[in-house]
Amino acid sequence: MPGALDGIKILEFTQIIAGPFGGMLLADMGADVIKVEPLEGEPWRLALQFIPGESKTFMSLNRGKRSLPLDLTRPEASDIIRKMILDIDVVVINARPDVPAKLGIDYESLSAINPKIIYCDNTAFGRQGPDANRPGYDLIVQAMSGLMASEGKIKDGYPQQITSTAIADYATGIAIAWGVCAALFVRERTGKGQKVDTTLLGSALGVQTGGFMEIESFDGELRRDVLQTLAALREAGVPYEQVDEQYRNTLFEWRRGSIYYRTYQAKDGVLAVACLSDRLRKRVADILEIDDPRFKPGFDPFDQETIAAGEILAKKAEVLFTERTVKEWLSAFEKVGVPAGPVRYVQELLDDEQVVANDLVVDLEHSKAGPVRMVGPMISMSETPLKAQSASPALGEHTDEILGAMGIDAETIQKLKDDGVTR
Repeated sequence: MPGALDGIKILEFTQIIAGPFGGMLLADMGADVIKVEPLEGEPWRLALQFIPGESKTFMSLNRGKRSLPLDLTRPEASDIIRKMILDIDVVVINARPDVPAKLGIDYESLSAINPKIIYCDNTAFGRQGPDANRPGYDLIVQAMSGLMASEGKIKDGYPQQITSTAIADYATGIAIAWGVCAALFVRERTGKGQKVDTTLLGSALGVQTGGFMEIESFDGELRRDVLQTLAALREAGVPYEQVDEQYRNTLFEWRRGSIYYRTYQAKDGVLAVACLSDRLRKRVADILEIDDPRFKPGFDPFDQETIAAGEILAKKAEVLFTERTVKEWLSAFEKVGVPAGPVRYVQELLDDEQVVANDLVVDLEHSKAGPVRMVGPMISMSETPLKAQSASPALGEHTDEILGAMGIDAETIQKLKDDGVTR
């Protein structure tokens, strides 16, 4: 059974994470994604190569695509793009803001050739405003969006990046696929193409819904006080770590001492417990046999005595958790419906029974690297199933196939290669 985007043709001018990830999600839905790369390959191919032209990072972000290397500064390459665009449904690009127009692959140029195209343009900060023309990667956006500071990791006096995943990049990849699918749906109803703008900044703010919000009657005055304090501390040259401590003491004091939404060291490992209702919290308190004032009348989470009591309870809970194994705790929590789970490393999950049972692992064959196991499609659909179509392409693996389908004969293709237009 074909995927939801079967028959949709996508031309992808992307590098690194956000754009490639978005294109891969669309390929999983059955779209034919042609990845246009520099002649040497996109930078992620060349980072930590384990064989020439291939890295695990590149392979993890580009499955299901076909590779077409082009030197976009050459007129012959521009001719190829202009011819291709007549048969293309979607363009995805994540270049510096000034690059597309210089190469003739901006929305205005391509939509003039094919008014029905969906053009998804991803930038770091958006096309408007004082930062519009600034380049930016996930690290920069983590810093500028509040993500890094909110994480609260400080080492040697400096805030540390979120290293487990490039959160702004990957969230943007999902936004790219989401935006493209919505635009394709609109085109089905109206016949009109359009431009879709995604940004790393927008994605980074979008995943901070609670933090990036102000209720005037609740926290408007507090926020203004915090901003004034931050400005004064920075002007005085106070070190970051002290600034951060004051910030957290002002805004997050009531969160200290929570025992119901955190990780614990058990006798033989670490587990996480997550309770977001008093009903679930009471069950944990009963299992631990602790007396928590939150279950008594008149409980005030902002009260200083309550906060102090919570810190004492947290220390007591930490000791109690070391008395049983992870398996014993999970069994106890499962019996009463409390969400809990072991802390594991991602490498442990390739053979995990739950992961495998839900088709979240796929086995593919790479033309150069051989057998590859990787995460499968993120969602499933009953009538238009998703599928990892193929492993990531080797550089130029599909040049002859793509150009040949455009009616370019083998001799001309070879000349384009010899002249350094493609490879």
